[in-house]
Amino acid sequence: MSQEWDAGRLDSDLDGVAFDTLAVRAGQHRTPEGEHGDPMFFTSSYVFRTAADAAARFAGEVPGNVYSRYTNPTVRAFEERIAALEGAEQAVATATGMAAIMAVVMSLCSAGDHVLVSRSVFGSTISLFEKYFKRFGIEVDYVPLADLSGWDAAIKANTKLLFVESPSNPLAELVDIAALSEVAHAKGAMLVVDNCFCTPALQQPLKLGADVVVHSATKFIDGQGRCMGGVVAGRAEQMKEVVGFLRTAGPTLSPFNAWIFLKGLETLSLRMKAHCANAQALAEWLEQQDGIEK
Repeated sequence: MSQEWDAGRLDSDLDGVAFDTLAVRAGQHRTPEGEHGDPMFFTSSYVFRTAADAAARFAGEVPGNVYSRYTNPTVRAFEERIAALEGAEQAVATATGMAAIMAVVMSLCSAGDHVLVSRSVFGSTISLFEKYFKRFGIEVDYVPLADLSGWDAAIKANTKLLFVESPSNPLAELVDIAALSEVAHAKGAMLVVDNCFCTPALQQPLKLGADVVVHSATKFIDGQGRCMGGVVAGRAEQMKEVVGFLRTAGPTLSPFNAWIFLKGLETLSLRMKAHCANAQALAEWLEQQDGIEK
């Protein structure tokens, strides 16, 4: 293939396209091979034209791949697609959903900061806050998920984050995200929403006022139980801190898993609609059963 050929001219024009098209094409940057599907880049590192080029990339002075712990084209395609679907300025992929939560707190909080967490969160999330974050000087308290007045009363002068799952795992409890974001912002705190149960196909917390969204991509984003991963999405200034944590600590998503998630996103909208329709049908059937009270 000629080096003069411009692969970019065959990238999809995504201006104004809807969710389903973004789920298939966002983040796709075709190589000179002109591939139709997303390529997989299995490489730990990259080559550079000169030592000066390498130094500039490692210093962040020029864009380009550096080291696959924090820059990989396949992972970047997944990050850009999630950012497009969530309405975020930037997304950062991680090895698991728990790694995504760890990256948020470790990059945005410091010792002495206070974090409010919903009582209705995944068990491992509670363990992470209780057993580990507290050990490094982060204060943690818990609030009933839907109790807006309780959230407001629990915020302190040093509260940095409010962390919720809505719907929660596993009880599917809900909170008014828009209202809770107003409570948080009125006191100078950020709202972080775990959106892995709804996915951006059903809910986009950033558009409701949340500051950061996290996912366990292991769940509905993959949708078929094949691999593990996570992702954080939000404003570029926040994600710069998350990238810095990823670069140093290394809870990195593999290119293969990123490619699997890209394929999962292509069918995300269809699958979520089917899940909702099936759940509705089951609920209606259960309502008609004499042995079911609630």
